[in-house]
Amino acid sequence: MLINDYYSHTIHGPYELFRLGDFKLEEGGTIRNCTLAYSTFGTLNNEKDNAVLVTTWYSGTNKIMEQVYTGRGRAIDPAHYFIVIVNQLGGGLSSSPHNTPAPFSMSRFPDLCVGDDVNAQYKLLTEQFGIERLELVVGGSLGAQQTYEWAARYPDMVKRAAPIAGTARTTTHDAVLIESMIDTIISDPSWNGGWYTNPHAVHAALRRHARYWAVMGLSPGFFNEGLWKEIGFSSLDDFIVGFLEHYFLPMDPNDLLCQLRKHLRADVSRMTGGTLHEALLRIRAKTFVMPIDTDMLFFVKDCEYEQRSIPGSELRIIRSRCGHLGLFGIEKEFTRQIDTNLRELLATPV
Repeated sequence: MLINDYYSHTIHGPYELFRLGDFKLEEGGTIRNCTLAYSTFGTLNNEKDNAVLVTTWYSGTNKIMEQVYTGRGRAIDPAHYFIVIVNQLGGGLSSSPHNTPAPFSMSRFPDLCVGDDVNAQYKLLTEQFGIERLELVVGGSLGAQQTYEWAARYPDMVKRAAPIAGTARTTTHDAVLIESMIDTIISDPSWNGGWYTNPHAVHAALRRHARYWAVMGLSPGFFNEGLWKEIGFSSLDDFIVGFLEHYFLPMDPNDLLCQLRKHLRADVSRMTGGTLHEALLRIRAKTFVMPIDTDMLFFVKDCEYEQRSIPGSELRIIRSRCGHLGLFGIEKEFTRQIDTNLRELLATPV
């Protein structure tokens, strides 16, 4: 168990903790004294039918989802909806390798799957708030994979779903990339089998990890057009160090590894014996599948292939010059498109 000031109310607050007790995992492990960190905005109405669930992506927390995807005048507006943003297990604020007491801390933290996140979130929504129906579930990347899992696992509870820049099952292409990212972390001598005692000891691996995201997370156009200049960086190196390395360096490597392994095994068809089409047919929610046109992680064709199996769904392609990391809301046009689609989705009778 390590103290890491990055995972704090000062940086990511406000958030609260929901205690699940000893939480049993799908693959057989248990997180003892498991907690979910979450934030809420707006007011749950008397009918409890105005709730929106926002999930988090790899490395992300409730704070960035609040800042980029919610707010007054936005599609997900706390004046109209009760917004619940839940930090995924292993993400650093909820139960994770670095904040779990021995003997299950660090590299002994159990492996997770996306279904564990969804089951934990279900307990939060139903037991803490008495919510039985969700107006919308929305998330990007690994959060999109949680969105698919929600819609397929609890089809009677989810009225609308908006997976952004993500697939219901991790593709072989992405699996190779994820395995390479894992190797980057565990091959660092300071990794020490996951038993480092300084939370920032593995900084060299995290710097290399950031460069993976520079290559695959951003589009070729971002580099060719020098778009880093538009967000205040003087050179490409200034951007990589000042933005990407700055983003990843405070994070815990065991927590990142836990999320990567979850991402590697993300597959909504686990509940249907490996048949993806059958799993997606379970979805009853009105679904807008929203890939990013320049994404080099979750390609439009992969997202469209899955979307065709979801009854009544629509493919809504989001234009961005930034690739997958357009999710960060760097471009005003990106957030405008997201809001336009989410407003239409929320206005669609179901």
